[in-house]
Formats: sequence, structure tokens, C-alpha cells
Amino acid sequence: MLIRRRPPGDAGVFREDLHPVLRRVYAARGVAGTAELSLELADLLAPGGLLGIEPAVALLEQALARGERIVVAGDYDADGATATAVAVLGLRALGAAQVDYVVPNRFTMGYGLSPAVVELARAKGAELLVTVDNGIASLAGVAAARAAGIRVLVTDHHLAGPQLPAADAIVNPNQPGCGFASKNLAGVGVMFYVLLALRARLRAAGGFQGRAEPNLAELLDLVALGTVADVVRLDRNNRVLVAQGLRRLRAGRARPGLLALLEAAGRDRQFAGSAELGFVLGPRLNAAGRLDDMTVGIECLLAPTPEAARPLAAQLDRLNRERREIEVQMREQALELVEDAPQTGVCLFDPQWHEGLVGLVASRVKERLHRPVIAFAPAAEAGLLKGSGRSIAGLHLRDALAAIDARQPGLILRFGGHAMAAGLSLPAASLDTFAEAFDRHCAAALDEEALQHCIDTDGELSAAELCIDTARVLEGAGPWGQGFPEPHFEGEFDVVEARPIGADGRHVKYRLRQPGGGMVEAPDFDGAARMAAAGGRVRLVYRLAVNRFRGLDALELQIDQMQVI
Repeated sequence: MLIRRRPPGDAGVFREDLHPVLRRVYAARGVAGTAELSLELADLLAPGGLLGIEPAVALLEQALARGERIVVAGDYDADGATATAVAVLGLRALGAAQVDYVVPNRFTMGYGLSPAVVELARAKGAELLVTVDNGIASLAGVAAARAAGIRVLVTDHHLAGPQLPAADAIVNPNQPGCGFASKNLAGVGVMFYVLLALRARLRAAGGFQGRAEPNLAELLDLVALGTVADVVRLDRNNRVLVAQGLRRLRAGRARPGLLALLEAAGRDRQFAGSAELGFVLGPRLNAAGRLDDMTVGIECLLAPTPEAARPLAAQLDRLNRERREIEVQMREQALELVEDAPQTGVCLFDPQWHEGLVGLVASRVKERLHRPVIAFAPAAEAGLLKGSGRSIAGLHLRDALAAIDARQPGLILRFGGHAMAAGLSLPAASLDTFAEAFDRHCAAALDEEALQHCIDTDGELSAAELCIDTARVLEGAGPWGQGFPEPHFEGEFDVVEARPIGADGRHVKYRLRQPGGGMVEAPDFDGAARMAAAGGRVRLVYRLAVNRFRGLDALELQIDQMQVI
């Protein structure tokens, strides 16, 4: 583990009344000045920069005018679920008389707009099919829909393959030829932009005469959740979307389903931040798609009242607890498999693993080894394996799969994804061959520096800065996430007390003496193996947090790395 400090940047470009720690943090993340800190809706990029937005809006406007049945084809992760809900709610608000949705079952249909999903849409009477968070690689599915007389609008953000589907319109900032300045929109963000453009078209045509124009900002809590949960880069445009959604969530003006999920998790919505989106709401929503059917998650997001939302939120919370139990078992098995693993690119398989959870296992092992990891489980279809992978900086995972596919055609049956996460299917008999090809590709692409696990920090805090006021300032700043990381600090502390906590003793709670002489508590989650003794001295990488308990606020250091000195 290499600890390094971020380049400092120029903190002098910010106004003087900004907290000095925030000035340093923002400068180190490349923010060029105070004006770039504005995260108002007026700061969003205009929809007109998206290739395909005009034909997309024309399709939707025509469908609304004719009263056609629109069916949204979603996906079974948090981005796909929120995008589905945004599409359904937004189109209804804009005047669509008939809007429904379908979502594939990951165990029987797989990812994307397959011909089987088209059949579901046909059964619902689809005249216009709108994909969200998928479709850019669905050549067969789009062809099946067009052959059935169904028009298709693809909205997606995934990378395109060598051939685009023959859809009536495609909106995707990552399709060839699109000059939209933010390539980092999540699927839910793309759909939100389509709705903004449709509302502008209807407004110009006088479509809101005699009725109130819908406020699409009411959907931003869902946009924020999908954006953070999909771990897309938080460029300024995405930070606007997330910041605006968090404002609604904290003010209690979010969808009843999100408020019910926070309630089920025992979290206070007044202090919700990116962590609540990514580690509280996102996993509970994803649990439905991983273990069951994402329909229950989408219905929770669509629920019109708290009374309708609470039982659905409780069901998602139960599924998430079940997911955690299964995941812990799989993770322990995976870590045994990779003990002293020599591979650069790691492939794991166990015949008892759950198909819906292999991505989480890959993520955990990747964090432990700092290597690209793909975990496989048996697919529902006999003789096939489903794999989900996670990568590290320096290896674009989807491009790696494309390169292997080009060198060894037929080895991989299907694949798709992003730079840091991707999925694939292959014959079970081909696993060893694929594992060798993946390891060779990773070894050629990654040098020793790339394989060195580094954690970046924002340096040390002075005794005056290491206080609850700084923690509160950081809590209200951000939003933090991929590409705009939460501040981490480093420093040396004396250990006054160390005690295991949790039912299984896997976590540790420390009392530390601060450099200024005061005491501070610091939890180290999953830190039992590196537990430091009382009376010793440690060097930490940590995050500042506010611990709220029984109406009292206290400073807390959340430990990420520890070295006994």
C-alpha cells in the first residue's frame, strides 16, 4: 500500500470566506475557482448537445399526440431501476396517456433488450419502446421490435460496439459522433435529459396551455441515486444532478420510496449524502435485481404514498440482509481461492456461487488484491457461466474483453460494460482458456506502477482543523464520489483504547489522543486483523465524520488505512 498526497492545486483562487480545508480539497480536485462550485440547475449543460435528441423528442411527441402505448424497457440494477421510474413518471407528467414498463429477469433473460424482453413489451401492447440504461448493444432485440412493428428509442450510456442497433432514434453521449461535453451521464441522467428536451418541445408548441407545466426537478432524487449507485464519474454536470437530488432528499421532498428505504435503514434523511445514496439506498435497490426481481424495486420508486412505499421498502431491506449473508460466504470462499494468487488478471469460479452476487465478490477481491478480477457463477442455462468483473486504473475492462474476443472469436458469447465494470457469458468448458487469455492481456497492459495500490490523501490537518466544525463543513460539501473523491487525511495518533465491536468482532473501535491533546473515537470496519494495541502509536488514513447519537454530535475518524509505528 502506497500512501501519497494529492497535488495541492491553487487554493488561492477561491473566495476568502470558504473554509480553508475546503479550499485545499477543492483545489486538489482541479476546481478552477469559486464559479465552478455553483451546482444550480442553471449550471447544467443544455440537452441540445446530445446527438439524436431531436429525432428522439419527435418520436415521443408523436406518441403523446396519438395517445400511443409507450413501454419502457429497463434494467435490473439501481441505475436501470431509477431510469425506468424517471421515464415512467416523467412521461406521465408530460401527458403520456399509456406508459408501462418491462424489466428483464437477470437469471432467465440476461442483460439488455433481448427478443424475449421485446415479447414482454408486445404483450403489454407496446407501440413505442423506450430503452433506459441499455439498448446500445441490443442489435437482435431492436431488430425483433422493428419486425413486430414497434418503434424503438434507445437511451443508454454504455459504450457502443462496432455496429449500432437499427433503432428509430438513439440518445447516448458515448455513441460515435456525439459531442456532448459530459460523457459521464448515467443511464438515468440520459433519460432525464430526454425528458428536459421533450418538455422544451412541448412548451414551444403550446402543449401546456390550460395546465401547469410539470416540474421535472421532482425527479432529481431518483437521478441522484442512479448516478451515484452506478459509480459514474462525478464531473461538474453530474455533481449538479446529484447535489440537486440530495437537496430534495434532505428536505423530505423525495419520492416516498426513497424516504421509506432510508427509514427502513434507520438513517436520518436530513443528513443524507453520497454515502447514503451509494451504500444505503443503492444496495437495497440492487438487492431486488440480484436475488429476486427488480420489479419490486421499481414499484417502490413509483409508490405514490408513504403507506404504499413502506411494505415495499421493508421487502427490499429483507432482501438486502439476505444478500449480505450470502455475499459474506462467497467472499470468504473467494479470498481462500486467491490466497497467494500469482495472476495479474484473476478469474474465480465456484459451482455454488449465486449469479446475482458475483459482481460484489469481484469488487471485494479487487479491493484486496488490487488486480482486475472476474468472478463467475453457473448461469440458468445449462453449460454456461455468467461473469462479472471489476478493474483497476490502467485497464479498461470492456475494451479488454473486446480485445480477447477479437483475438479468440467464439470464446466469449456476450459481453458489455464500462472501463471499471463489465459482464460476460461463456461456455463452462472455456473457463480455463478464458482465464489464461485474461491474465495474459492484463499482464501486458499493467506495469508494476499500475499494480501498486495507492491511496491518495489531502495531507494532514492541523490541531485546530481536526474538529467537529471541519467535519460538518465537509459533510455539507461535495457531493463526493467517483472522480471527485471524499476527502481523506493522514496523521499520527496515540492509541488510548482498542476494543473489538460487532457480533463477530470483525470491527474495532479506538479511542485516540489527538495531536492537540483531546480524545477522539475512530471505528475501523473489518479491521480486526490489523488491530493495534492500547499504548501504541499509529499512522492513519482517515475520513472526518459526525457521529450523531441521542441528540449529541461528536467528531469521529473513520479509518481507511492503519500502520503501527
